[in-house]
Amino acid sequence: MSYIELLGTVFYLWSAWLISQRKILTWPVGIVSVLLYMALFYQIRLYSDMLEQIYYLVVSIYGWWRWSIPDSGKVLQIRYSPPRKIVLIAAITVAISFATGALMSQIHLLLPAIFLEKASFPYLDALTTIMSFTAMSLMVQKRIESWYYWIIVDVIGIWLYYVKEVKFIAFLYVILLLIAINGSISWLKTAKRQD
Repeated sequence: MSYIELLGTVFYLWSAWLISQRKILTWPVGIVSVLLYMALFYQIRLYSDMLEQIYYLVVSIYGWWRWSIPDSGKVLQIRYSPPRKIVLIAAITVAISFATGALMSQIHLLLPAIFLEKASFPYLDALTTIMSFTAMSLMVQKRIESWYYWIIVDVIGIWLYYVKEVKFIAFLYVILLLIAINGSISWLKTAKRQD
């Protein structure tokens, strides 16, 4: 275990706790976590995960800005997307994951000055990355199926990070899996109450 892994995990859990408390401090704490994880994932050659952190950095900066201004008062209802949209989004997610995996499997040849070694698990890493993007997008819209994406990402992540010997992050994903299961149950109950 490295100091980067330990500190990144501590800041990530702190950020997750802060967001559960609706504290604006979640965003700068999350940014520190993102920067630490970006460095870690580069070191262990999970390049899709490294690039995913850029997305989270942008979202965290946007979230920090958005939470700093007054709320518009619009409330989204928690619900499922229509079935056709669920299938379409899943198909697009799989297609983009495959394309990203193909790119990441060759990234060391395309950009050898930046990516010195071949990517580890490029297709699986790409799948969890693209599924995370999809889940985050669905979560912003308060779609219940976002939690199912997070559950799949967490299950794969537990195995992947354990194999890559970043055990703190593997343990973090166990905690995230429990949060995702609880979140899906909670959102389903809320959706039933809304109906």
